[in-house]
Amino acid sequence: MSKFTDILEVSPLADGKTWVLRKGFGYDIGKEGSGDSVDVPPKFMTDFASVPRLFRILVSKWGKHGNATVIHDYCYWTQERCRKESDEIFREAMEVFGVPAWKVFLIYWAVRLCGWGAWRGNIRKKQAGWNRVAARFPTKATDTPDSLQSEQ
Repeated sequence: MSKFTDILEVSPLADGKTWVLRKGFGYDIGKEGSGDSVDVPPKFMTDFASVPRLFRILVSKWGKHGNATVIHDYCYWTQERCRKESDEIFREAMEVFGVPAWKVFLIYWAVRLCGWGAWRGNIRKKQAGWNRVAARFPTKATDTPDSLQSEQ
């Protein structure tokens, strides 16, 4: 079974926006066993879909596209692939989960047109020493993304 269709195990953080992966998660690009994959490690922090409040009537932060948003967030964080390829992987992953074609189209073009802000923001965060892969697992309901930056 593909890691991508395994149950996604996450825990919410106290900021009310961020979730941390409790176990690794991945996606095989093209087809299962292709040898080209995105592997998201445990402790990666995601906000799922970054949808402006105005547009949440059409696209929620979480839904059938949820697993694909984790892959996309990780691609945008690591920037091991170019932005366009990261967005194409996102589109393909949404299709694997049967997201309706109109929604795939809408979400894909939203990230193609507006994703540069998140891409550049991740560059700035990394330069400032911030990491979306937590140094430790959360142990308290009061843990926040910032509190997970060190081993405390």
